[in-house]
Amino acid sequence: MDGDDVRTHCLSLPATGEEYPFGPQAAVYKVAGKMFALLAEDVDPQRVSLKLPPDEVEALKAQYEGTVLPGYHLNKRHWVTVLLDGVLDDGEVLGLIEESYDLVVAGLPKRLRPVAPRGS
Repeated sequence: MDGDDVRTHCLSLPATGEEYPFGPQAAVYKVAGKMFALLAEDVDPQRVSLKLPPDEVEALKAQYEGTVLPGYHLNKRHWVTVLLDGVLDDGEVLGLIEESYDLVVAGLPKRLRPVAPRGS
């Protein structure tokens, strides 16, 4: 899995937009103006930061020490940074992206949620 795969998957989710507010090295993926993923493209290995429930953040950091890190420049309680180094398989990374998206969508007011929910 690489940054292109992450980008493609993020943009496949309903009502997702891509922005570069921090410069060309970091793509931010948002739904209804709320970030659910940040892809650092200018590092090796590439990495994606994702929002997850706090208990899952701690479990993933413990299980994948060195690959799942505290969210870089983000709230460490709610965000992790996942290195795209092959330790997590593609399905696991894609699942975490979807979980982050779903978590952000669930926190949106109903009027701002995408019309077509994911998977329908």
